[in-house]
Amino acid sequence: MESEQQHSAASVRAVEIGVALLIFLFGALVVFDSYRLGARWGDDGPQAGYFPFYVGLFICASGAAILVRALRNTALAAESFVSREELKKILTVLVPTIVYVSVIGYLGFYVASTLYIAYFMWHLGKYAWIKIAPVSIGVSVAFFLIFEIWFSVPLPKGPLEAALGLN
Repeated sequence: MESEQQHSAASVRAVEIGVALLIFLFGALVVFDSYRLGARWGDDGPQAGYFPFYVGLFICASGAAILVRALRNTALAAESFVSREELKKILTVLVPTIVYVSVIGYLGFYVASTLYIAYFMWHLGKYAWIKIAPVSIGVSVAFFLIFEIWFSVPLPKGPLEAALGLN
């Protein structure tokens, strides 16, 4: 148990406290914005924020209850939620996905998707570039045909599509 705890990246208690705080903050945001919209009962019925205000209060109460439960249960501190090795595996997918989503606005959906697929085939799949290039480009071409041509759903485009006159 001691060696497992040394390799733990986070305890169950720490994760529950973090999630409880996020839930509470989300509820507080709902309450704040609902109050801004109007959370009272007007002459003609409820204002726009009336029902969301109370839902937000319920979300805050739920977050507070989870927080209190996590703080009171000290046994959760000894339980490992995720090991360091598991966390590294999670981050090898999470970090590139965050980068992918953040560059779609600059590079466009198709170029970003091509690079994303190519990265995973190279880094995790250990494929040769002779296989990576046709698959990653082919998938993006298929996406283009399906979304832009067949369904007429425009997706974000970047400088390459502009240079090709596809904007």
